[in-house]
Amino acid sequence: MDPVAIVVIVVLLLAVLAGALWFAGRQRRQRLQHRFGPEYERKVAERGDRREAERHLRDVAERRDKLDIRPLPPEARDRYAAEWTQVQATFVDQPGPAVDAADVLVARVMRERGYPVEDFESRAELAATDHPDVVEHYRAAHAIHARNANSTADTEELREAFVHYRALFDVLLRDSASGGDRTS
Repeated sequence: MDPVAIVVIVVLLLAVLAGALWFAGRQRRQRLQHRFGPEYERKVAERGDRREAERHLRDVAERRDKLDIRPLPPEARDRYAAEWTQVQATFVDQPGPAVDAADVLVARVMRERGYPVEDFESRAELAATDHPDVVEHYRAAHAIHARNANSTADTEELREAFVHYRALFDVLLRDSASGGDRTS
């Protein structure tokens, strides 16, 4: 075979291989963006390196996929909904303690559903795999909750935190009622 033909074939094969690798990387990125929603861009900005952020998000997705996230039994859903109503009723007279109670209640629901709850960042990352549209609410609520612990959150911020907690709480209970989470 002609040496020029061999070089052309090798160059073409390398171009096809490079194209396939680029396409596979693009597909992985799109799957991560779809699964994590706004959390994807937040993590890229936080890490400052797209590849490192994507590697981290793949690790989070693998951890999540190994978990047994289960729906709440109907009686537990009803009990948690009643507890939320009680916590919400205390907000008018005691907004700070109500936000504290909302934080604890969300963590309890997550624990019962099967999410590890050892630290906030793990809870938020794992929740983002199933609930990318509400994890920003969870992060915002938690930030205000932390300021409340230092007595630097005002009543309007506490109200906002409560609304943010409610967004995740509702999704956790609704997914339990429908029997599943998003695991695409």
